[in-house]
Amino acid sequence: AEMPELGRLTARQIAALAGLAPFVRESGKWKGRAMVAGGRKSVRTALFLAALTACRHNPVLKLFRDRLVAAGKPKIVAVVAVARKLLTILNAMIRDQKPWQTA
Repeated sequence: AEMPELGRLTARQIAALAGLAPFVRESGKWKGRAMVAGGRKSVRTALFLAALTACRHNPVLKLFRDRLVAAGKPKIVAVVAVARKLLTILNAMIRDQKPWQTA
């Protein structure tokens, strides 16, 4: 309900709109880390909570999170990546008018 643009934008655009796209903070010679910011807070919060549940109960997304953590990513970064993947999957489902399918 908070994102009527679902199904009409690209994966990058929809992630930026929800506040789940990584933005690098740099200024001059100072190099910062990429962080998620901006976007719609209510959507980001709902997706984060859904990602926490998906990390436990969805075998596809659990494997994705575990692979990121095994590669050395912090656990919170892996959960945010799962939230972004959930949003990308939802965007594709609405765009293609198809239900969820495990690959």
